[in-house]
Amino acid sequence: MNGEADCIHIRDLLLRTIIGTNDDERRDRQDVIVNLTLHTDVRRAGESDDMKDTVNYRSVAKLVIELVEGTQYYLVEALATEIARAVLAEFPVSRIRVSVEKPGALRFARSVGIEIARTRKDFGL
Repeated sequence: MNGEADCIHIRDLLLRTIIGTNDDERRDRQDVIVNLTLHTDVRRAGESDDMKDTVNYRSVAKLVIELVEGTQYYLVEALATEIARAVLAEFPVSRIRVSVEKPGALRFARSVGIEIARTRKDFGL
């Protein structure tokens, strides 16, 4: 088994941002829920028990929080893509899966969202 099967999950980051195309969505911050799956080899960290041998998930979360709260995208697709690009550029992650949901975006749905998977190659990294 190779290390590419290893994943770090960050689940249900509840953040607030300007997102959407309607006038009220451009004016008022709204909740988004971000989930990440980071594909990275954690075998060395599993043996060493040393933080320097793995991806620091607190640092990943901090980057995502700052990015999401500081942007004003129209589409969740664009926000998810920018999250993927930023994490892949900053951390030793080979592949990332990002989902972004907007709770309450549809009247009869709990949430609406997008999920993408990207690799470093997708961004020329």
